[in-house]
Amino acid sequence: MIRTLTAAAVAASTMIATSASAAPEAYTLDSSHSQVVFSYNHLGFSTTYGMFSGFAGDIMFDQEDPSNSSVTVSMPVMSMFTGWEAREGHFMSDDFFGASEGDMITFASTGIEVSGDDTAMITGDLTMNDVTKSVVLDAKLNKVADHPMAEKPWAGFDASVTLLRSDFNLGAFAPFVSDEVEVLISIEAQKAE
Repeated sequence: MIRTLTAAAVAASTMIATSASAAPEAYTLDSSHSQVVFSYNHLGFSTTYGMFSGFAGDIMFDQEDPSNSSVTVSMPVMSMFTGWEAREGHFMSDDFFGASEGDMITFASTGIEVSGDDTAMITGDLTMNDVTKSVVLDAKLNKVADHPMAEKPWAGFDASVTLLRSDFNLGAFAPFVSDEVEVLISIEAQKAE
């Protein structure tokens, strides 16, 4: 789910850029410099963290009319990393995802509202655990410029959203283990060839 959020945030940030463009332009995610991190409260004793990787996405953005932009992203459920193998195995069990190889979390934007010079709210459909819900990402553009090593246009941004596990049939052990999951996304994307 985080991955999905990441792509959406990239779309928002690139749309906020001010250089002129006649039509939407394609950007692709740089997965090696993009992260989707989640956290939740564990029994009131600690905050537990995890992340997803291996995501891919397509971003089309129109700098003159950001509402004409779009983003779709997907990431493998089984790419989750928590730092403890037994916890990851439990999350993949029938208590939570009941995941198998090939199961994906996806996000597809349905609307983008620019809220400031470098901020936007990205609404989209998040599908996780065979449930689709509309979510809103709070996104901030970090930078749009030529990458100093790749020597091509690059964009970076951060985004956040709070999700309820129970909305996606992942609410086991709530409320003792927090139903709320904080999702933080930091993304880089390069202009497609």
